[in-house]
Amino acid sequence: MTERHTIVRVQDVHRVFNLGKHQVEALKGVTLEIKAGEYISIMGPSGSGKTTLFNAIGGLDKPTSGKVFIDEVDIAQLDAFELAWLRNRKIGYIFQTFNLIQVMTALENVTLPMIFGGMNNDEATQRGVALLKLVGLDKRFNHKPQELSGGQQQRVAIARSLANDPAIILADEPTGNLDLATGEEIIELLKRMSRERNVTIITATHDYKMLAVSDRVIWIVDGRIDKIEDREQLNIQVGEIVSR
Repeated sequence: MTERHTIVRVQDVHRVFNLGKHQVEALKGVTLEIKAGEYISIMGPSGSGKTTLFNAIGGLDKPTSGKVFIDEVDIAQLDAFELAWLRNRKIGYIFQTFNLIQVMTALENVTLPMIFGGMNNDEATQRGVALLKLVGLDKRFNHKPQELSGGQQQRVAIARSLANDPAIILADEPTGNLDLATGEEIIELLKRMSRERNVTIITATHDYKMLAVSDRVIWIVDGRIDKIEDREQLNIQVGEIVSR
C-alpha cells in the first residue's frame, strides 16, 4: 500500500486570547500530523481548545506562536490573497449552523465558491447539480434554506464544501443542530465522501457517534492533546465510550 503523505502538520501551536486584563491560553503547545485521506475527530469538553485548534488548521485563526502547515506550506506566511486562495481551493468548510446564504437557492449556495474560484457559470451550474445529486438533493436545487429541513441544509453545506474538489474538509459540530437519525445520516455521508474522494475529514465534535467512522480520535483537554487513539483502540458501546 502506498504511504499516505502528511497533509496537515501542527507544530508547537499556542493560542492566547486577551480578555480585558486577563489572558486565556486556549492552546498550550499542540503538535500533530494528519495524513491525506484520514477521517479525524477532535473531541473534548467545552472550553478544551478543540475549536481553537480546528480554526488554526483551517486558517480561520492565527496561532500566537507555533506553525500550521497545509501540504508543507506555512499558512502564517501567506498574505491575505494567498490565504483566501488556499481556503477556496484546498479546504471545504461545514459549520454547525450551516452558514447558508438565505436569499440564495441550494444550487446558488453550492456554486458560489466555484464562481469565486474563477469557474464560468455554466460549468459551475453543471457541477453544482452533480454535487447536490451526490448528497441526495436532486429535487431541491431551487429551494432556499428556509424551505429545507435541518438535515437538508447540512447536505447543501456538504455539497458546497466539495465545490472546488478540496483536499481537506473541516466540519465544526456538523451534527450539532440535527436530530439523532439525521445526524447519523450526515456522519455516514461524510464517511462516504472520505472513502470515495480520498478527502481528509477533520471534525471538531461532541458527538460520540462520530467515533464509529473515525480513523483516529484526538482528545483535547485544557488546551493540550491528552491522547490520540486509533479506531481499533476504542471499545464503542451503546451509551458510553470506553478506551482500552
